[in-house]
Amino acid sequence: MRRSAGGVRSKPSARKQSARKRLTPARQRRGVGAAQIVLSADDEALFELTEHVRREGGVPIGGYHEPLSGHPMLLAALPLGSVEPTPFQRDLSPTHTKRLAEKIDASAAFLDPLIVVRGDDGKLWTPNGRHRLAAAKVLGLRMITCLISPDDSLAFKILALNTEKAHNLKDRSLEVIRMAYTLAKRHKRAKESSYAAEFEESSLLTLGIVYEQSKRFAGGAYHPFLRKVDRFSERTLAVSLRERAGFAARLLEIDEYVKDIIQDLRERGFKSPYLRSYVVARINPVRFHRAKPGSTAPAMPQGAALTRMSSAARKFDASTVRERDIALVAAVAPDP
Repeated sequence: MRRSAGGVRSKPSARKQSARKRLTPARQRRGVGAAQIVLSADDEALFELTEHVRREGGVPIGGYHEPLSGHPMLLAALPLGSVEPTPFQRDLSPTHTKRLAEKIDASAAFLDPLIVVRGDDGKLWTPNGRHRLAAAKVLGLRMITCLISPDDSLAFKILALNTEKAHNLKDRSLEVIRMAYTLAKRHKRAKESSYAAEFEESSLLTLGIVYEQSKRFAGGAYHPFLRKVDRFSERTLAVSLRERAGFAARLLEIDEYVKDIIQDLRERGFKSPYLRSYVVARINPVRFHRAKPGSTAPAMPQGAALTRMSSAARKFDASTVRERDIALVAAVAPDP
């Protein structure tokens, strides 16, 4: 927003807003050319996958080099029962599955192949197709088309791959913590920070542990606080997860204080759905922190921040709250 001569803020022009939203195509072309795309399903790079598909009762359809990276991929049809979701995916939504099955049935075509990799014990896992797989079972399909990759690491790139149903904060957090537990067992010496791309955001790890213990936890209220103080650890995953379990326990303890404050405010006549957002903002020790451009340092060490937040929650005086304070939070907060 810019200021006019009278000091009143004015909105950016429509032309400037349009320029910000414009997508500019890259000038330099990337990836594989047409001559290199086709790859035989029996090529050495795909031979093991092709044989695996046949053992499962499936049919290899063809191979190709993936257009961006050039990695080999196998297009195949597999019996429905031979594919299962990765064990650390979010929980299935029956409502979404039913709706998806109805839409697929109405179009009379199952057009989106599942991404599939080989998981533990040679199982075939899909990291991004849990609801489509369930919808196919609802429809009674015999076979399902799959894009199978030799790159098993795709199993841990759920957040980047999964576009069939938008992730909410709880979905993302639970998937990330489940991935972390699996990776901690697989790679005992790996640092937490080495999986930053897979986890996307460090605060999701802490929130994931919280959600495991309390599925109804209001993570959205605490997320802005955690994003300022939570960072990926340079310790091994096993060690960092133990530390995060302690942070999660403290966050749950703070939330109990917050619930008591909210109850007190309600007894005083406050009925706003934004009470939790208001209380958490009031006890947030880094709410006014503004990160310096380019800085990746936390606003405050997470342990110290939780200590201050807990202290503020215990000392909170509900009698000081005014209606205009709640109204101000409601004006800037997202929907509760």
